[in-house]
Amino acid sequence: MPMSALRFAAVAALLGVALAPAAAQAHRSWLAPSATVLSGAQPWVTVDGAVSNTLFYADHVPMRLDGVKAVGPDGAPVAIQNGATGKYRSTFDVQLASPGTYKIANVSEGAMASYKQGGETKRWRGAVGQLATALPKDATDVQVTYSSRRVETFVTAGAPNTTALKPEGKGLELEPITHPNDLVASEKARFRLLTDGKPAAGVEVEIVLGGVRYREKGPELKVTTGADGVFEVSWPEAGLWWLEATVQGADASGARKSSGYVATLEVLPD
Repeated sequence: MPMSALRFAAVAALLGVALAPAAAQAHRSWLAPSATVLSGAQPWVTVDGAVSNTLFYADHVPMRLDGVKAVGPDGAPVAIQNGATGKYRSTFDVQLASPGTYKIANVSEGAMASYKQGGETKRWRGAVGQLATALPKDATDVQVTYSSRRVETFVTAGAPNTTALKPEGKGLELEPITHPNDLVASEKARFRLLTDGKPAAGVEVEIVLGGVRYREKGPELKVTTGADGVFEVSWPEAGLWWLEATVQGADASGARKSSGYVATLEVLPD
């Protein structure tokens, strides 16, 4: 449906498709698990999700749970249970019924278009599948933006494995080379960024330590992926770290594409 220019700009910022990279914005999206490495028979993990000014402290708006999903150690979907959304955060549980590594992600995508009809500029937003029939036949000067965003974290029950870590080949994704639940301070970790399944070269990755509400600003790292999409991180200290990258581009039709990726990673003391 048509929207005012002001509302359209607000929606663009919310979806992470503004011209500035998402890392430059004050509000950060995150998923924070109650633990990342668990033992015992069929343990549970509780996950908080929010968009906040202070990392891992819910002080702005809750994360919507519509796109949250979990993948188990065998690659099969795992149920999201006891989901609830409050004023500042959402929360849900995942039971780790089988040993191995689980990937928990909030995946969203959408489309926006601006066009002219009868000399008037109009705007539309909605699901990608609705775009083809949403615009009027007499629309001119059509400009389309596709957006996708993936916010992830990883948890392991017992011995880790890698089945759930397999990329889906869509949007911006992280392919761990070092297992994401085997990160230790002072040890290097290696990851690969992929965009639509191919190495994302020359992409800046921002890595920020959370838990700084009661102290001075913590470490903030910036690294750039190589031609093979690989980047390395030397963790200066243990803690819960937030990683973000954004890729802007265009598809074969000239439509603009904006893909964002966020991960929460726990680094243990050496």
